[in-house]
Amino acid sequence: MVAQLPEPIKIVRRAGDVRIHTFISAFTDDNIANATHIIESRNKLVLVDGQFLVPYALQFRAYADSIGKEIDRIYLSHRHPDHWFGLGAAFSDIPIHALSETKEFLRQHGQDSLNDHWKLGNLAPTSLVIPEKTVRAGHEIIDGVKYVFDEVVDTEIDFLLTIGLPDVGVFIAQDLIYSGTHLYLTKYMEHWIGILQGMLLSDYELFLPGHGFPADKNEVAKNIEYLSVAMEAAGNGLTNDAFKRFLLERFPERKCPGIFDIYIPRLFDNASEF
Repeated sequence: MVAQLPEPIKIVRRAGDVRIHTFISAFTDDNIANATHIIESRNKLVLVDGQFLVPYALQFRAYADSIGKEIDRIYLSHRHPDHWFGLGAAFSDIPIHALSETKEFLRQHGQDSLNDHWKLGNLAPTSLVIPEKTVRAGHEIIDGVKYVFDEVVDTEIDFLLTIGLPDVGVFIAQDLIYSGTHLYLTKYMEHWIGILQGMLLSDYELFLPGHGFPADKNEVAKNIEYLSVAMEAAGNGLTNDAFKRFLLERFPERKCPGIFDIYIPRLFDNASEF
């Protein structure tokens, strides 16, 4: 199977004393625009997540190497494979940091996840890398930059690592925000809305998503709207294809509709949740 994939999108912007690099896989019907990031400080690079498909992971590594500074570490935000598959393909030599729950999930189920994606052929990695470092809520100074870590539960995923850079107004939200794309929905939509509302009240100005372009508070508000509409639709009894059609018609501007087919079977396993 030969990978024929669109070119990734690369965005660079300055925030205070750092440069923020965002590397996005393609916006297509089948590709869900995975966004990975590099925080470039004076001497070092800190990366967030590793891409999904092998070609994009390798290109992300090549891009990071091209900056010409040491890759100090990678933070893995959560256990969904579109964020960690690329670590085994391109970053096995770099220290990887993750929440304890994410590490344990990969120990127990990571190989099963690789096996389940056999249809991807050579687009999927052949090896699993378990993060060796544990991240806990708190803060750390890395190359003169203050990083604030937090563990957010029960939103798009059960356990999610967020990273704030308060001195430069940047919040690395990953899958708390889907910027310009359809969201991966879960039964925790109401709680998720509450977390996003807190982000609206924060002092952060730039939000780095797990999918799509870097965002401002306007996009955070749009995610709240999307979740509110979806929760109401599910509460009114829409499920499966009817639910998908409704959201496609309600939010025609959002891209990457392939994500519906990934989450809908899980979302409506227990419709009584709504």
